[in-house]
Amino acid sequence: MSVQSAAADVDVDLKQLFASLARRWLRTVLVVLVVTGLAFALASLATRHYKAETQVEIVPRESVYTRPASNNSDTDKPILDEQGVATQVQIISSNEILKQVAQKLGLEKLPEFNDALDMSPLSRLLVLVGLKSDPMEIPTEERVLKKMHEKLNVYGVEKTRIIAIEFSSEDPKLAAAIPDDIAAAYIAGQGAAKLESNNAAADFLAPEIADLQRQVKDAEAKVAAYRAQSDLLMGGNNSVLATQQLSELSSELSKVRANRAAAEATADGVRKALQNGGSLDAVPEVLSSNLIQRLRERQVELRTNIADLSTTLLDNHPRIRALKSQLSDLDAQIRSEAQKVMKGLLMQAETAKARESQLVADVNTLKAASAQAGEQQVDLDALQRDAAAKRQQLELYLTNYREAASRQDRKYLPVDARIVSKASVPSEAYFPKIGPIVGAAFAASLLLMAVLTLLQELFSGRAMRPASGARFEPIDEVAMPATARSEPSGRLEPLIPSEPANRAAETPWPPETISDPEARPTAEPVAESEPEAEPVTEVRRPRSVLGEIDIEKAAEKLIASGAARAIFVSPEGDEAAASAILVAREVSDAGLRVLLLDLTASGAASRPMLDSGLFPGITDLLASQAQFSDVIHADLYSDCHVIPVGTADPVRAMRAADRLPIIMQSLTTAYDLVVVECGPADAQGISRLGGDATEVFLSMLEPDDEVAQAAVKLIENGYPDVTLVTPLGHEPPGTPGRRSAA
Repeated sequence: MSVQSAAADVDVDLKQLFASLARRWLRTVLVVLVVTGLAFALASLATRHYKAETQVEIVPRESVYTRPASNNSDTDKPILDEQGVATQVQIISSNEILKQVAQKLGLEKLPEFNDALDMSPLSRLLVLVGLKSDPMEIPTEERVLKKMHEKLNVYGVEKTRIIAIEFSSEDPKLAAAIPDDIAAAYIAGQGAAKLESNNAAADFLAPEIADLQRQVKDAEAKVAAYRAQSDLLMGGNNSVLATQQLSELSSELSKVRANRAAAEATADGVRKALQNGGSLDAVPEVLSSNLIQRLRERQVELRTNIADLSTTLLDNHPRIRALKSQLSDLDAQIRSEAQKVMKGLLMQAETAKARESQLVADVNTLKAASAQAGEQQVDLDALQRDAAAKRQQLELYLTNYREAASRQDRKYLPVDARIVSKASVPSEAYFPKIGPIVGAAFAASLLLMAVLTLLQELFSGRAMRPASGARFEPIDEVAMPATARSEPSGRLEPLIPSEPANRAAETPWPPETISDPEARPTAEPVAESEPEAEPVTEVRRPRSVLGEIDIEKAAEKLIASGAARAIFVSPEGDEAAASAILVAREVSDAGLRVLLLDLTASGAASRPMLDSGLFPGITDLLASQAQFSDVIHADLYSDCHVIPVGTADPVRAMRAADRLPIIMQSLTTAYDLVVVECGPADAQGISRLGGDATEVFLSMLEPDDEVAQAAVKLIENGYPDVTLVTPLGHEPPGTPGRRSAA
């Protein structure tokens, strides 16, 4: 889709444009030489300025042997971060340090830093007439500081803890001396600040230490008095004596209970063995008796003798009977001794039980005493903690005070900064640089003259030429509804692409909006090289081929056929667009909902309906700068609606030409009939606008060859039912003057 405006009827002739540079070379060269010479003279006569730089490193200067013990754990931490370095930059450029340097070097006596010392006659005159402030009204110190700030540049070197101090001056020695003195004053100021802080710390710690010593003494006295008052005697393991005794009695009570239980269990086992006639060998306490052990040995010996004699003697032998009698006596003695052991165990259990009762009574007594001692111990611990905290704070204050006092006496306070590079006297001025200044003046003046020459050529119009394909042929003016023809105002191509028209587009219609024909610009016809084509056979006039209908019959045809779209092609230009306007109004008067879509470049179809061409329209819709509700407007003279050309950039709208079928489909859904005025378009140009129930009309003012050729091309390219319609002689219905196409 091709979108052009009236401004596209001319192009820029680049050859003619750049040829103006060659025609005006002498003026350009003279101006460039003059500007370059002035720049050279000014640079040569300008006062020389020199710049020097001193670098200061922010680094700890404390020795490992003199560093306080509390700071030994912080040796690996950076001394300053990025914000800290920026803070030091502000300190270095502070007025306090600059005042010290100015007083030391006597800068108030130099005209470079004190404007009031050497004022030129021109400066005095400007002061008298009020165009310049009087420097004498400003204090001398403030004038000097202002000049120093203008010439001073302090900045932190990126990704380092180095601060650079730059200073510029007309005197190279002064340019080197001032940054060195600023760095020295900064380091001295830091040392003084540290000394002041150390002295303040020592003065603060001295009375605090005296007060803490008194408090520690009082706290420890309270601890001793409370311990004596509460009779909290301390035993082993730093515990109260009552608590320690309770622990010992509890241990002894456990042992007694264990012994009693063991004695009772053993006695019970011996009793059961004696009662049941069981063997006593399984009872360890019985076997451990010496008498029972000897009886057992004698019993074993008798049994051995009986066994030996049984081999030669019978059981009733007196000797064997005697030995068996002795063996029975031994068993009785063993049982008797076992009963004695059992009685001893029972006695032991009774003794342990009595001891247990006594220990339980003692433990209960100590429990009450221990509980009371525990309550008192809580209060004592609180007093001890208070005394310990004060003692610890006193020791810390004493340590810090000794360190501060030693540094105060020796005045040893190393500053965390050092000068790593002193300024050297510059031998070459940094301003002015004659070469770069002259080169920049030459390039800038040359570029400026070239731009001015090109702009002058453009504004004069000598570098403009008619656009390719534009032809300006005078035609008769047609005033609607009358049959007179208006004068042409230049070619305006339609919004949709078409083959180059053989006739120029007429002036935007109606003719009342056109200025005086004598004041309109005219363009010379531009010869175009046309490719040779085969000779075209003579075409019969459309009137004899298709016939010709008027506005009323065209409206009746659209209503009768139920057409949803009516596409009007106007090969004769903008004046022929009256057919689309009149047909749309006729159908709208019949009661149908009708919308006219203006696709002409000049707005010839919509301007008479809105009396203006500044409304948003189809180009705004295609460029996504407006919506349907913004681009649809009401006809001022009928019930018809209209979408004008719009105000958006036509080139940008042309990129969205593929959206036209979608837009047409939406419009046909909302309206009974959509009338599209395409201007001098061809069959390819209107292909995107067609659809179901579409009628194609060819608007005609005169039945000449141009109209006939346009009709034949439409028929040959797939539009056999094209209808010729003419607006000539149409009289709108209703009250005269209510509306018209003109």
